Amino acid sequence: MANLKEIRNRITSVSSTMQITSAMKMVSAAKLKKAQDAITAMRPYADKLTELLQSLSATLDADSGSAFSEQRELKKVLIVPITSNRGLAGAFNSNIIKEVNRLTAETYANQEVSYLAIGKKANDAFKKTNKVIANKSEIFDDLTFDNVAAIAELLMEKFVAGDFDKIEIVYNKFKNAATQIVMTEQFLPIVPVEGAVNANADYIFEPSKLEIVEELIPKSLKTQLYKGIRDSFASEHGARMTAMHKATDNATELRDQLKLTYNKARQAAITNEILEIVGGAEALNN
Repeated sequence: MANLKEIRNRITSVSSTMQITSAMKMVSAAKLKKAQDAITAMRPYADKLTELLQSLSATLDADSGSAFSEQRELKKVLIVPITSNRGLAGAFNSNIIKEVNRLTAETYANQEVSYLAIGKKANDAFKKTNKVIANKSEIFDDLTFDNVAAIAELLMEKFVAGDFDKIEIVYNKFKNAATQIVMTEQFLPIVPVEGAVNANADYIFEPSKLEIVEELIPKSLKTQLYKGIRDSFASEHGARMTAMHKATDNATELRDQLKLTYNKARQAAITNEILEIVGGAEALNN
């Protein structure tokens, strides 16, 4: 059994860790509320905008399609993994990295795959492959629509220029504080909704349908990426809050066990001292 001093040191260390994890849990809980409100407010708008764009795109003639809808022979693929800049969030980052590795090894095994990292953890995971074309981890320092729009414009430019034939984003979709769903969404080219050919037959468009689509496409793509990053941001705080809650509970349990062990050891030491005193007294009497 460890001596009393070692047990006291361990109790102090575990108590200190428990205070840190508890504080991190409260910080993440406070940040989660704001991030959750933000993604909950924008999700209906983003979904409706995407639905409208896909519906309109499906009604256009093949010859009048946008450059962003061009289907090409798949040779070069760009994957955009969205992670966090920090750890201590359970499996939040590792789930994204595993999914991207699966896509690279299985889905796009015969294609040339590159990465645009959003989040330091994604950059750290894939920079050793020498296929990271850009690292946009600084986006979380000032997460605004305009800053995300600049990244979306870069992706659109590279697709139109023919640098990549397909672009996909991989992120954690926020469900609740304890649950995050790994999502893989095709960013480009835009895929029209099947069966929506006559969805707008009863509408008169002003300006033309093509002009509306050309105006909506950049806005829709920027919104899609912003929603993905916002989802990931809320998921990060939810995952970290849950992880720190579990860590605090584990530290509390370990501290209680150590205190019990300490009390037992102290009681054993006191008992031994009493036995030694009694034994010494009996020896003197004899």
